Order: sequence, then C-alpha cells, then structure tokens
Amino acid sequence: MSELGLGLQSDKSAAEYVALARRAEAAGFDVISVFHDLLFQPAIYPLLLIAGATERVRLGPAALNPSTLHPVELAGQAAALDLASAGRAYLGLAAGAWLDRLALDGRRPVARMREAVEIVRALHAGERGGFAGEFFTLAPGAGLEYVPQRPRMPLMIGTWRPRMAALAAELADEVKIGGCANPEMVALMRQWIGNDRVGVVVGAVTVVDEDGAAARARAAAEVSMYLEIVAELDPTLARGSLPLEKFVFAGTPEEVASQARELFDAGAKRVEFGTPQGLTSARGVELLCDRVLPLLRGR
Repeated sequence: MSELGLGLQSDKSAAEYVALARRAEAAGFDVISVFHDLLFQPAIYPLLLIAGATERVRLGPAALNPSTLHPVELAGQAAALDLASAGRAYLGLAAGAWLDRLALDGRRPVARMREAVEIVRALHAGERGGFAGEFFTLAPGAGLEYVPQRPRMPLMIGTWRPRMAALAAELADEVKIGGCANPEMVALMRQWIGNDRVGVVVGAVTVVDEDGAAARARAAAEVSMYLEIVAELDPTLARGSLPLEKFVFAGTPEEVASQARELFDAGAKRVEFGTPQGLTSARGVELLCDRVLPLLRGR
C-alpha cells in the first residue's frame, strides 16, 4: 500500500513541531520523519515531542549516521523513541554527507554500515556477546540496561548507490533516495534492490502553493546548495542535466499530486514531502493536508 510522509527540518520550536505533527496525523499522513543534518537540532528532540503529541503515525530520523554516532548511541536513541511512541518508531541510517567538514573518514561506508546495523540489532535483541569489527567494538557483556519496546525495529537505509542498496536489500525494510523526485531513479533502485520485500522511499524539497511559479522559484532556491551534488548521484540523467522536477516537488497542489503519482507508478512505497513544504511551512502543510492528500487518496 502506498504511503505518504512529511519530512521536517529540525529548526523549529517545540510548539511548531507539535502543531505540524497533529495536523499531519489528523489529515492522514502515514509517517513523519525529522532530518538529522549537521549543525541543526538533533532529530531525537523533535521526534520525542512528536511521539507525545501523536497516536498513530510512524516516526523516525532521516537519517542518523554511524560516522558521527557510535552504534551504541544509535541503538539507544532508536529504542528511546520506540518506547516514547509505543512501538511506532523506525530507525533511519545513512552514510552521511559533508563529513570532510568534521575531518571524518567516510571511506568504506558499506562495511561501516553493516557493522553498525549488526550492533544495533544485537543490542535491541538483548544479546551480550560483544562485537569486534573493523570500525566498531563492543565489549562482551555490554548491553542495554533496560528492555526495549521491540527486539527488532524497522530499518531504513538512505542511499543513491548500488552497493549500499544491495546491503539494504539484505538487512533493511526500506531504502530512501533523499533529494529525489525522479521516477526513473525509483525504477533503477527497484532493480538494484532486486526483491519486493524492501520498499523504496523518495523524499525531496517540497514547495506547494496556489501560485505554481512562485512555488517552483522557492524550490529552486532551496535546492540550489546541493543540486549539483545530488545530480551527480543520479545515473539516469545525462551528465550536467539539472531538471528541477527530478529533484523537488513544486507547484500547485494538483501538480505536486501528479508528481507523487508518477513516483508511485514507478514503484515507490512512500513519497515524503520535505521542508519547507510551502512558501511558509504552515501554509505548505495546510495545502498538503487539505488539497494534495485528498487527491492522492482518491477523495
């Protein structure tokens, strides 16, 4: 079944997170994700607020990464959110971007991710056998000193790359292509995954407004700082090609709904409408709830 998600940047007040989450849940969104970008608020803060303000939606970070957080911390944050939400949390992981700003070694991301997932899964399952890997170590006997909500949480891995997609096909429940609104990339990712068990999630900058031209202009400004980087990751595009509609959801409610339908038709499990949602976040979320979701739900 196709799902709809709302992706929030972690730059808001507590009251804003609560209001947006309640509005999204009441409208019928299935998932609320919070970004965990460098130098923004850690995603766990808004996610715990959202967990307390909602009852149904699934929620999680999109995404934490094992280069800045040890797997013990990944496991702990995920387990805390799952307890706070009574079992509605997912754990989103990605290799991370701009690690050079922190002088971190981003080499061999697939091997690092595999080790991180193994440790997280062992801790959530209550295992205490320890771990000795190339990147991470956990002493024998070490384990969570509390009982998690679930022994295994849903896992989403973010990637544009075939090798990480292959790892996700083995270990994850979902793969997210962040910054993507391209149906051809969804179809390619489905090929890379090679099975129907793992869902494909696409999320991107979203600007919806009655004035479609103003929405596209705002989306172009929002995506400009990383458009060339993301475009280089998409092998379905000609080199140097930067068609805006492949990297953002932008336009009138009808145009944004049409973009989402194309992605579902290409094999996406979930479409996630990301920050800033509209010319203002509040107005964008209102239009997504009142105009876009009904078009996609067939109401």
